[in-house]
Amino acid sequence: MPKTNFRAIISKIIVFYSVFYVVMKLIAIVFDGAWALPNLILAIPFLIFAIIGALLMKNEAFSWIYVIAGVLVISAIRYYEADWVVILHEYFNR
Repeated sequence: MPKTNFRAIISKIIVFYSVFYVVMKLIAIVFDGAWALPNLILAIPFLIFAIIGALLMKNEAFSWIYVIAGVLVISAIRYYEADWVVILHEYFNR
């Protein structure tokens, strides 16, 4: 039975999801008229995970810390995203 590297697989999923999320936020801002500043702020952690993950993929050095942090941060942002967008929008538009 071949050995699978779950760290590498999950890391790649986090990278691709992060890139997809940032691209979708940019499309929503440009073409759908979504609030720019709150959505860009919420996209920053995904952009950071995409950059770090791309560097990890380039060096083929995957870390459980990256995987755990990625899963926790992405899950938290996605769970509270709707509330945080409204809160950030109200904060910046006083």
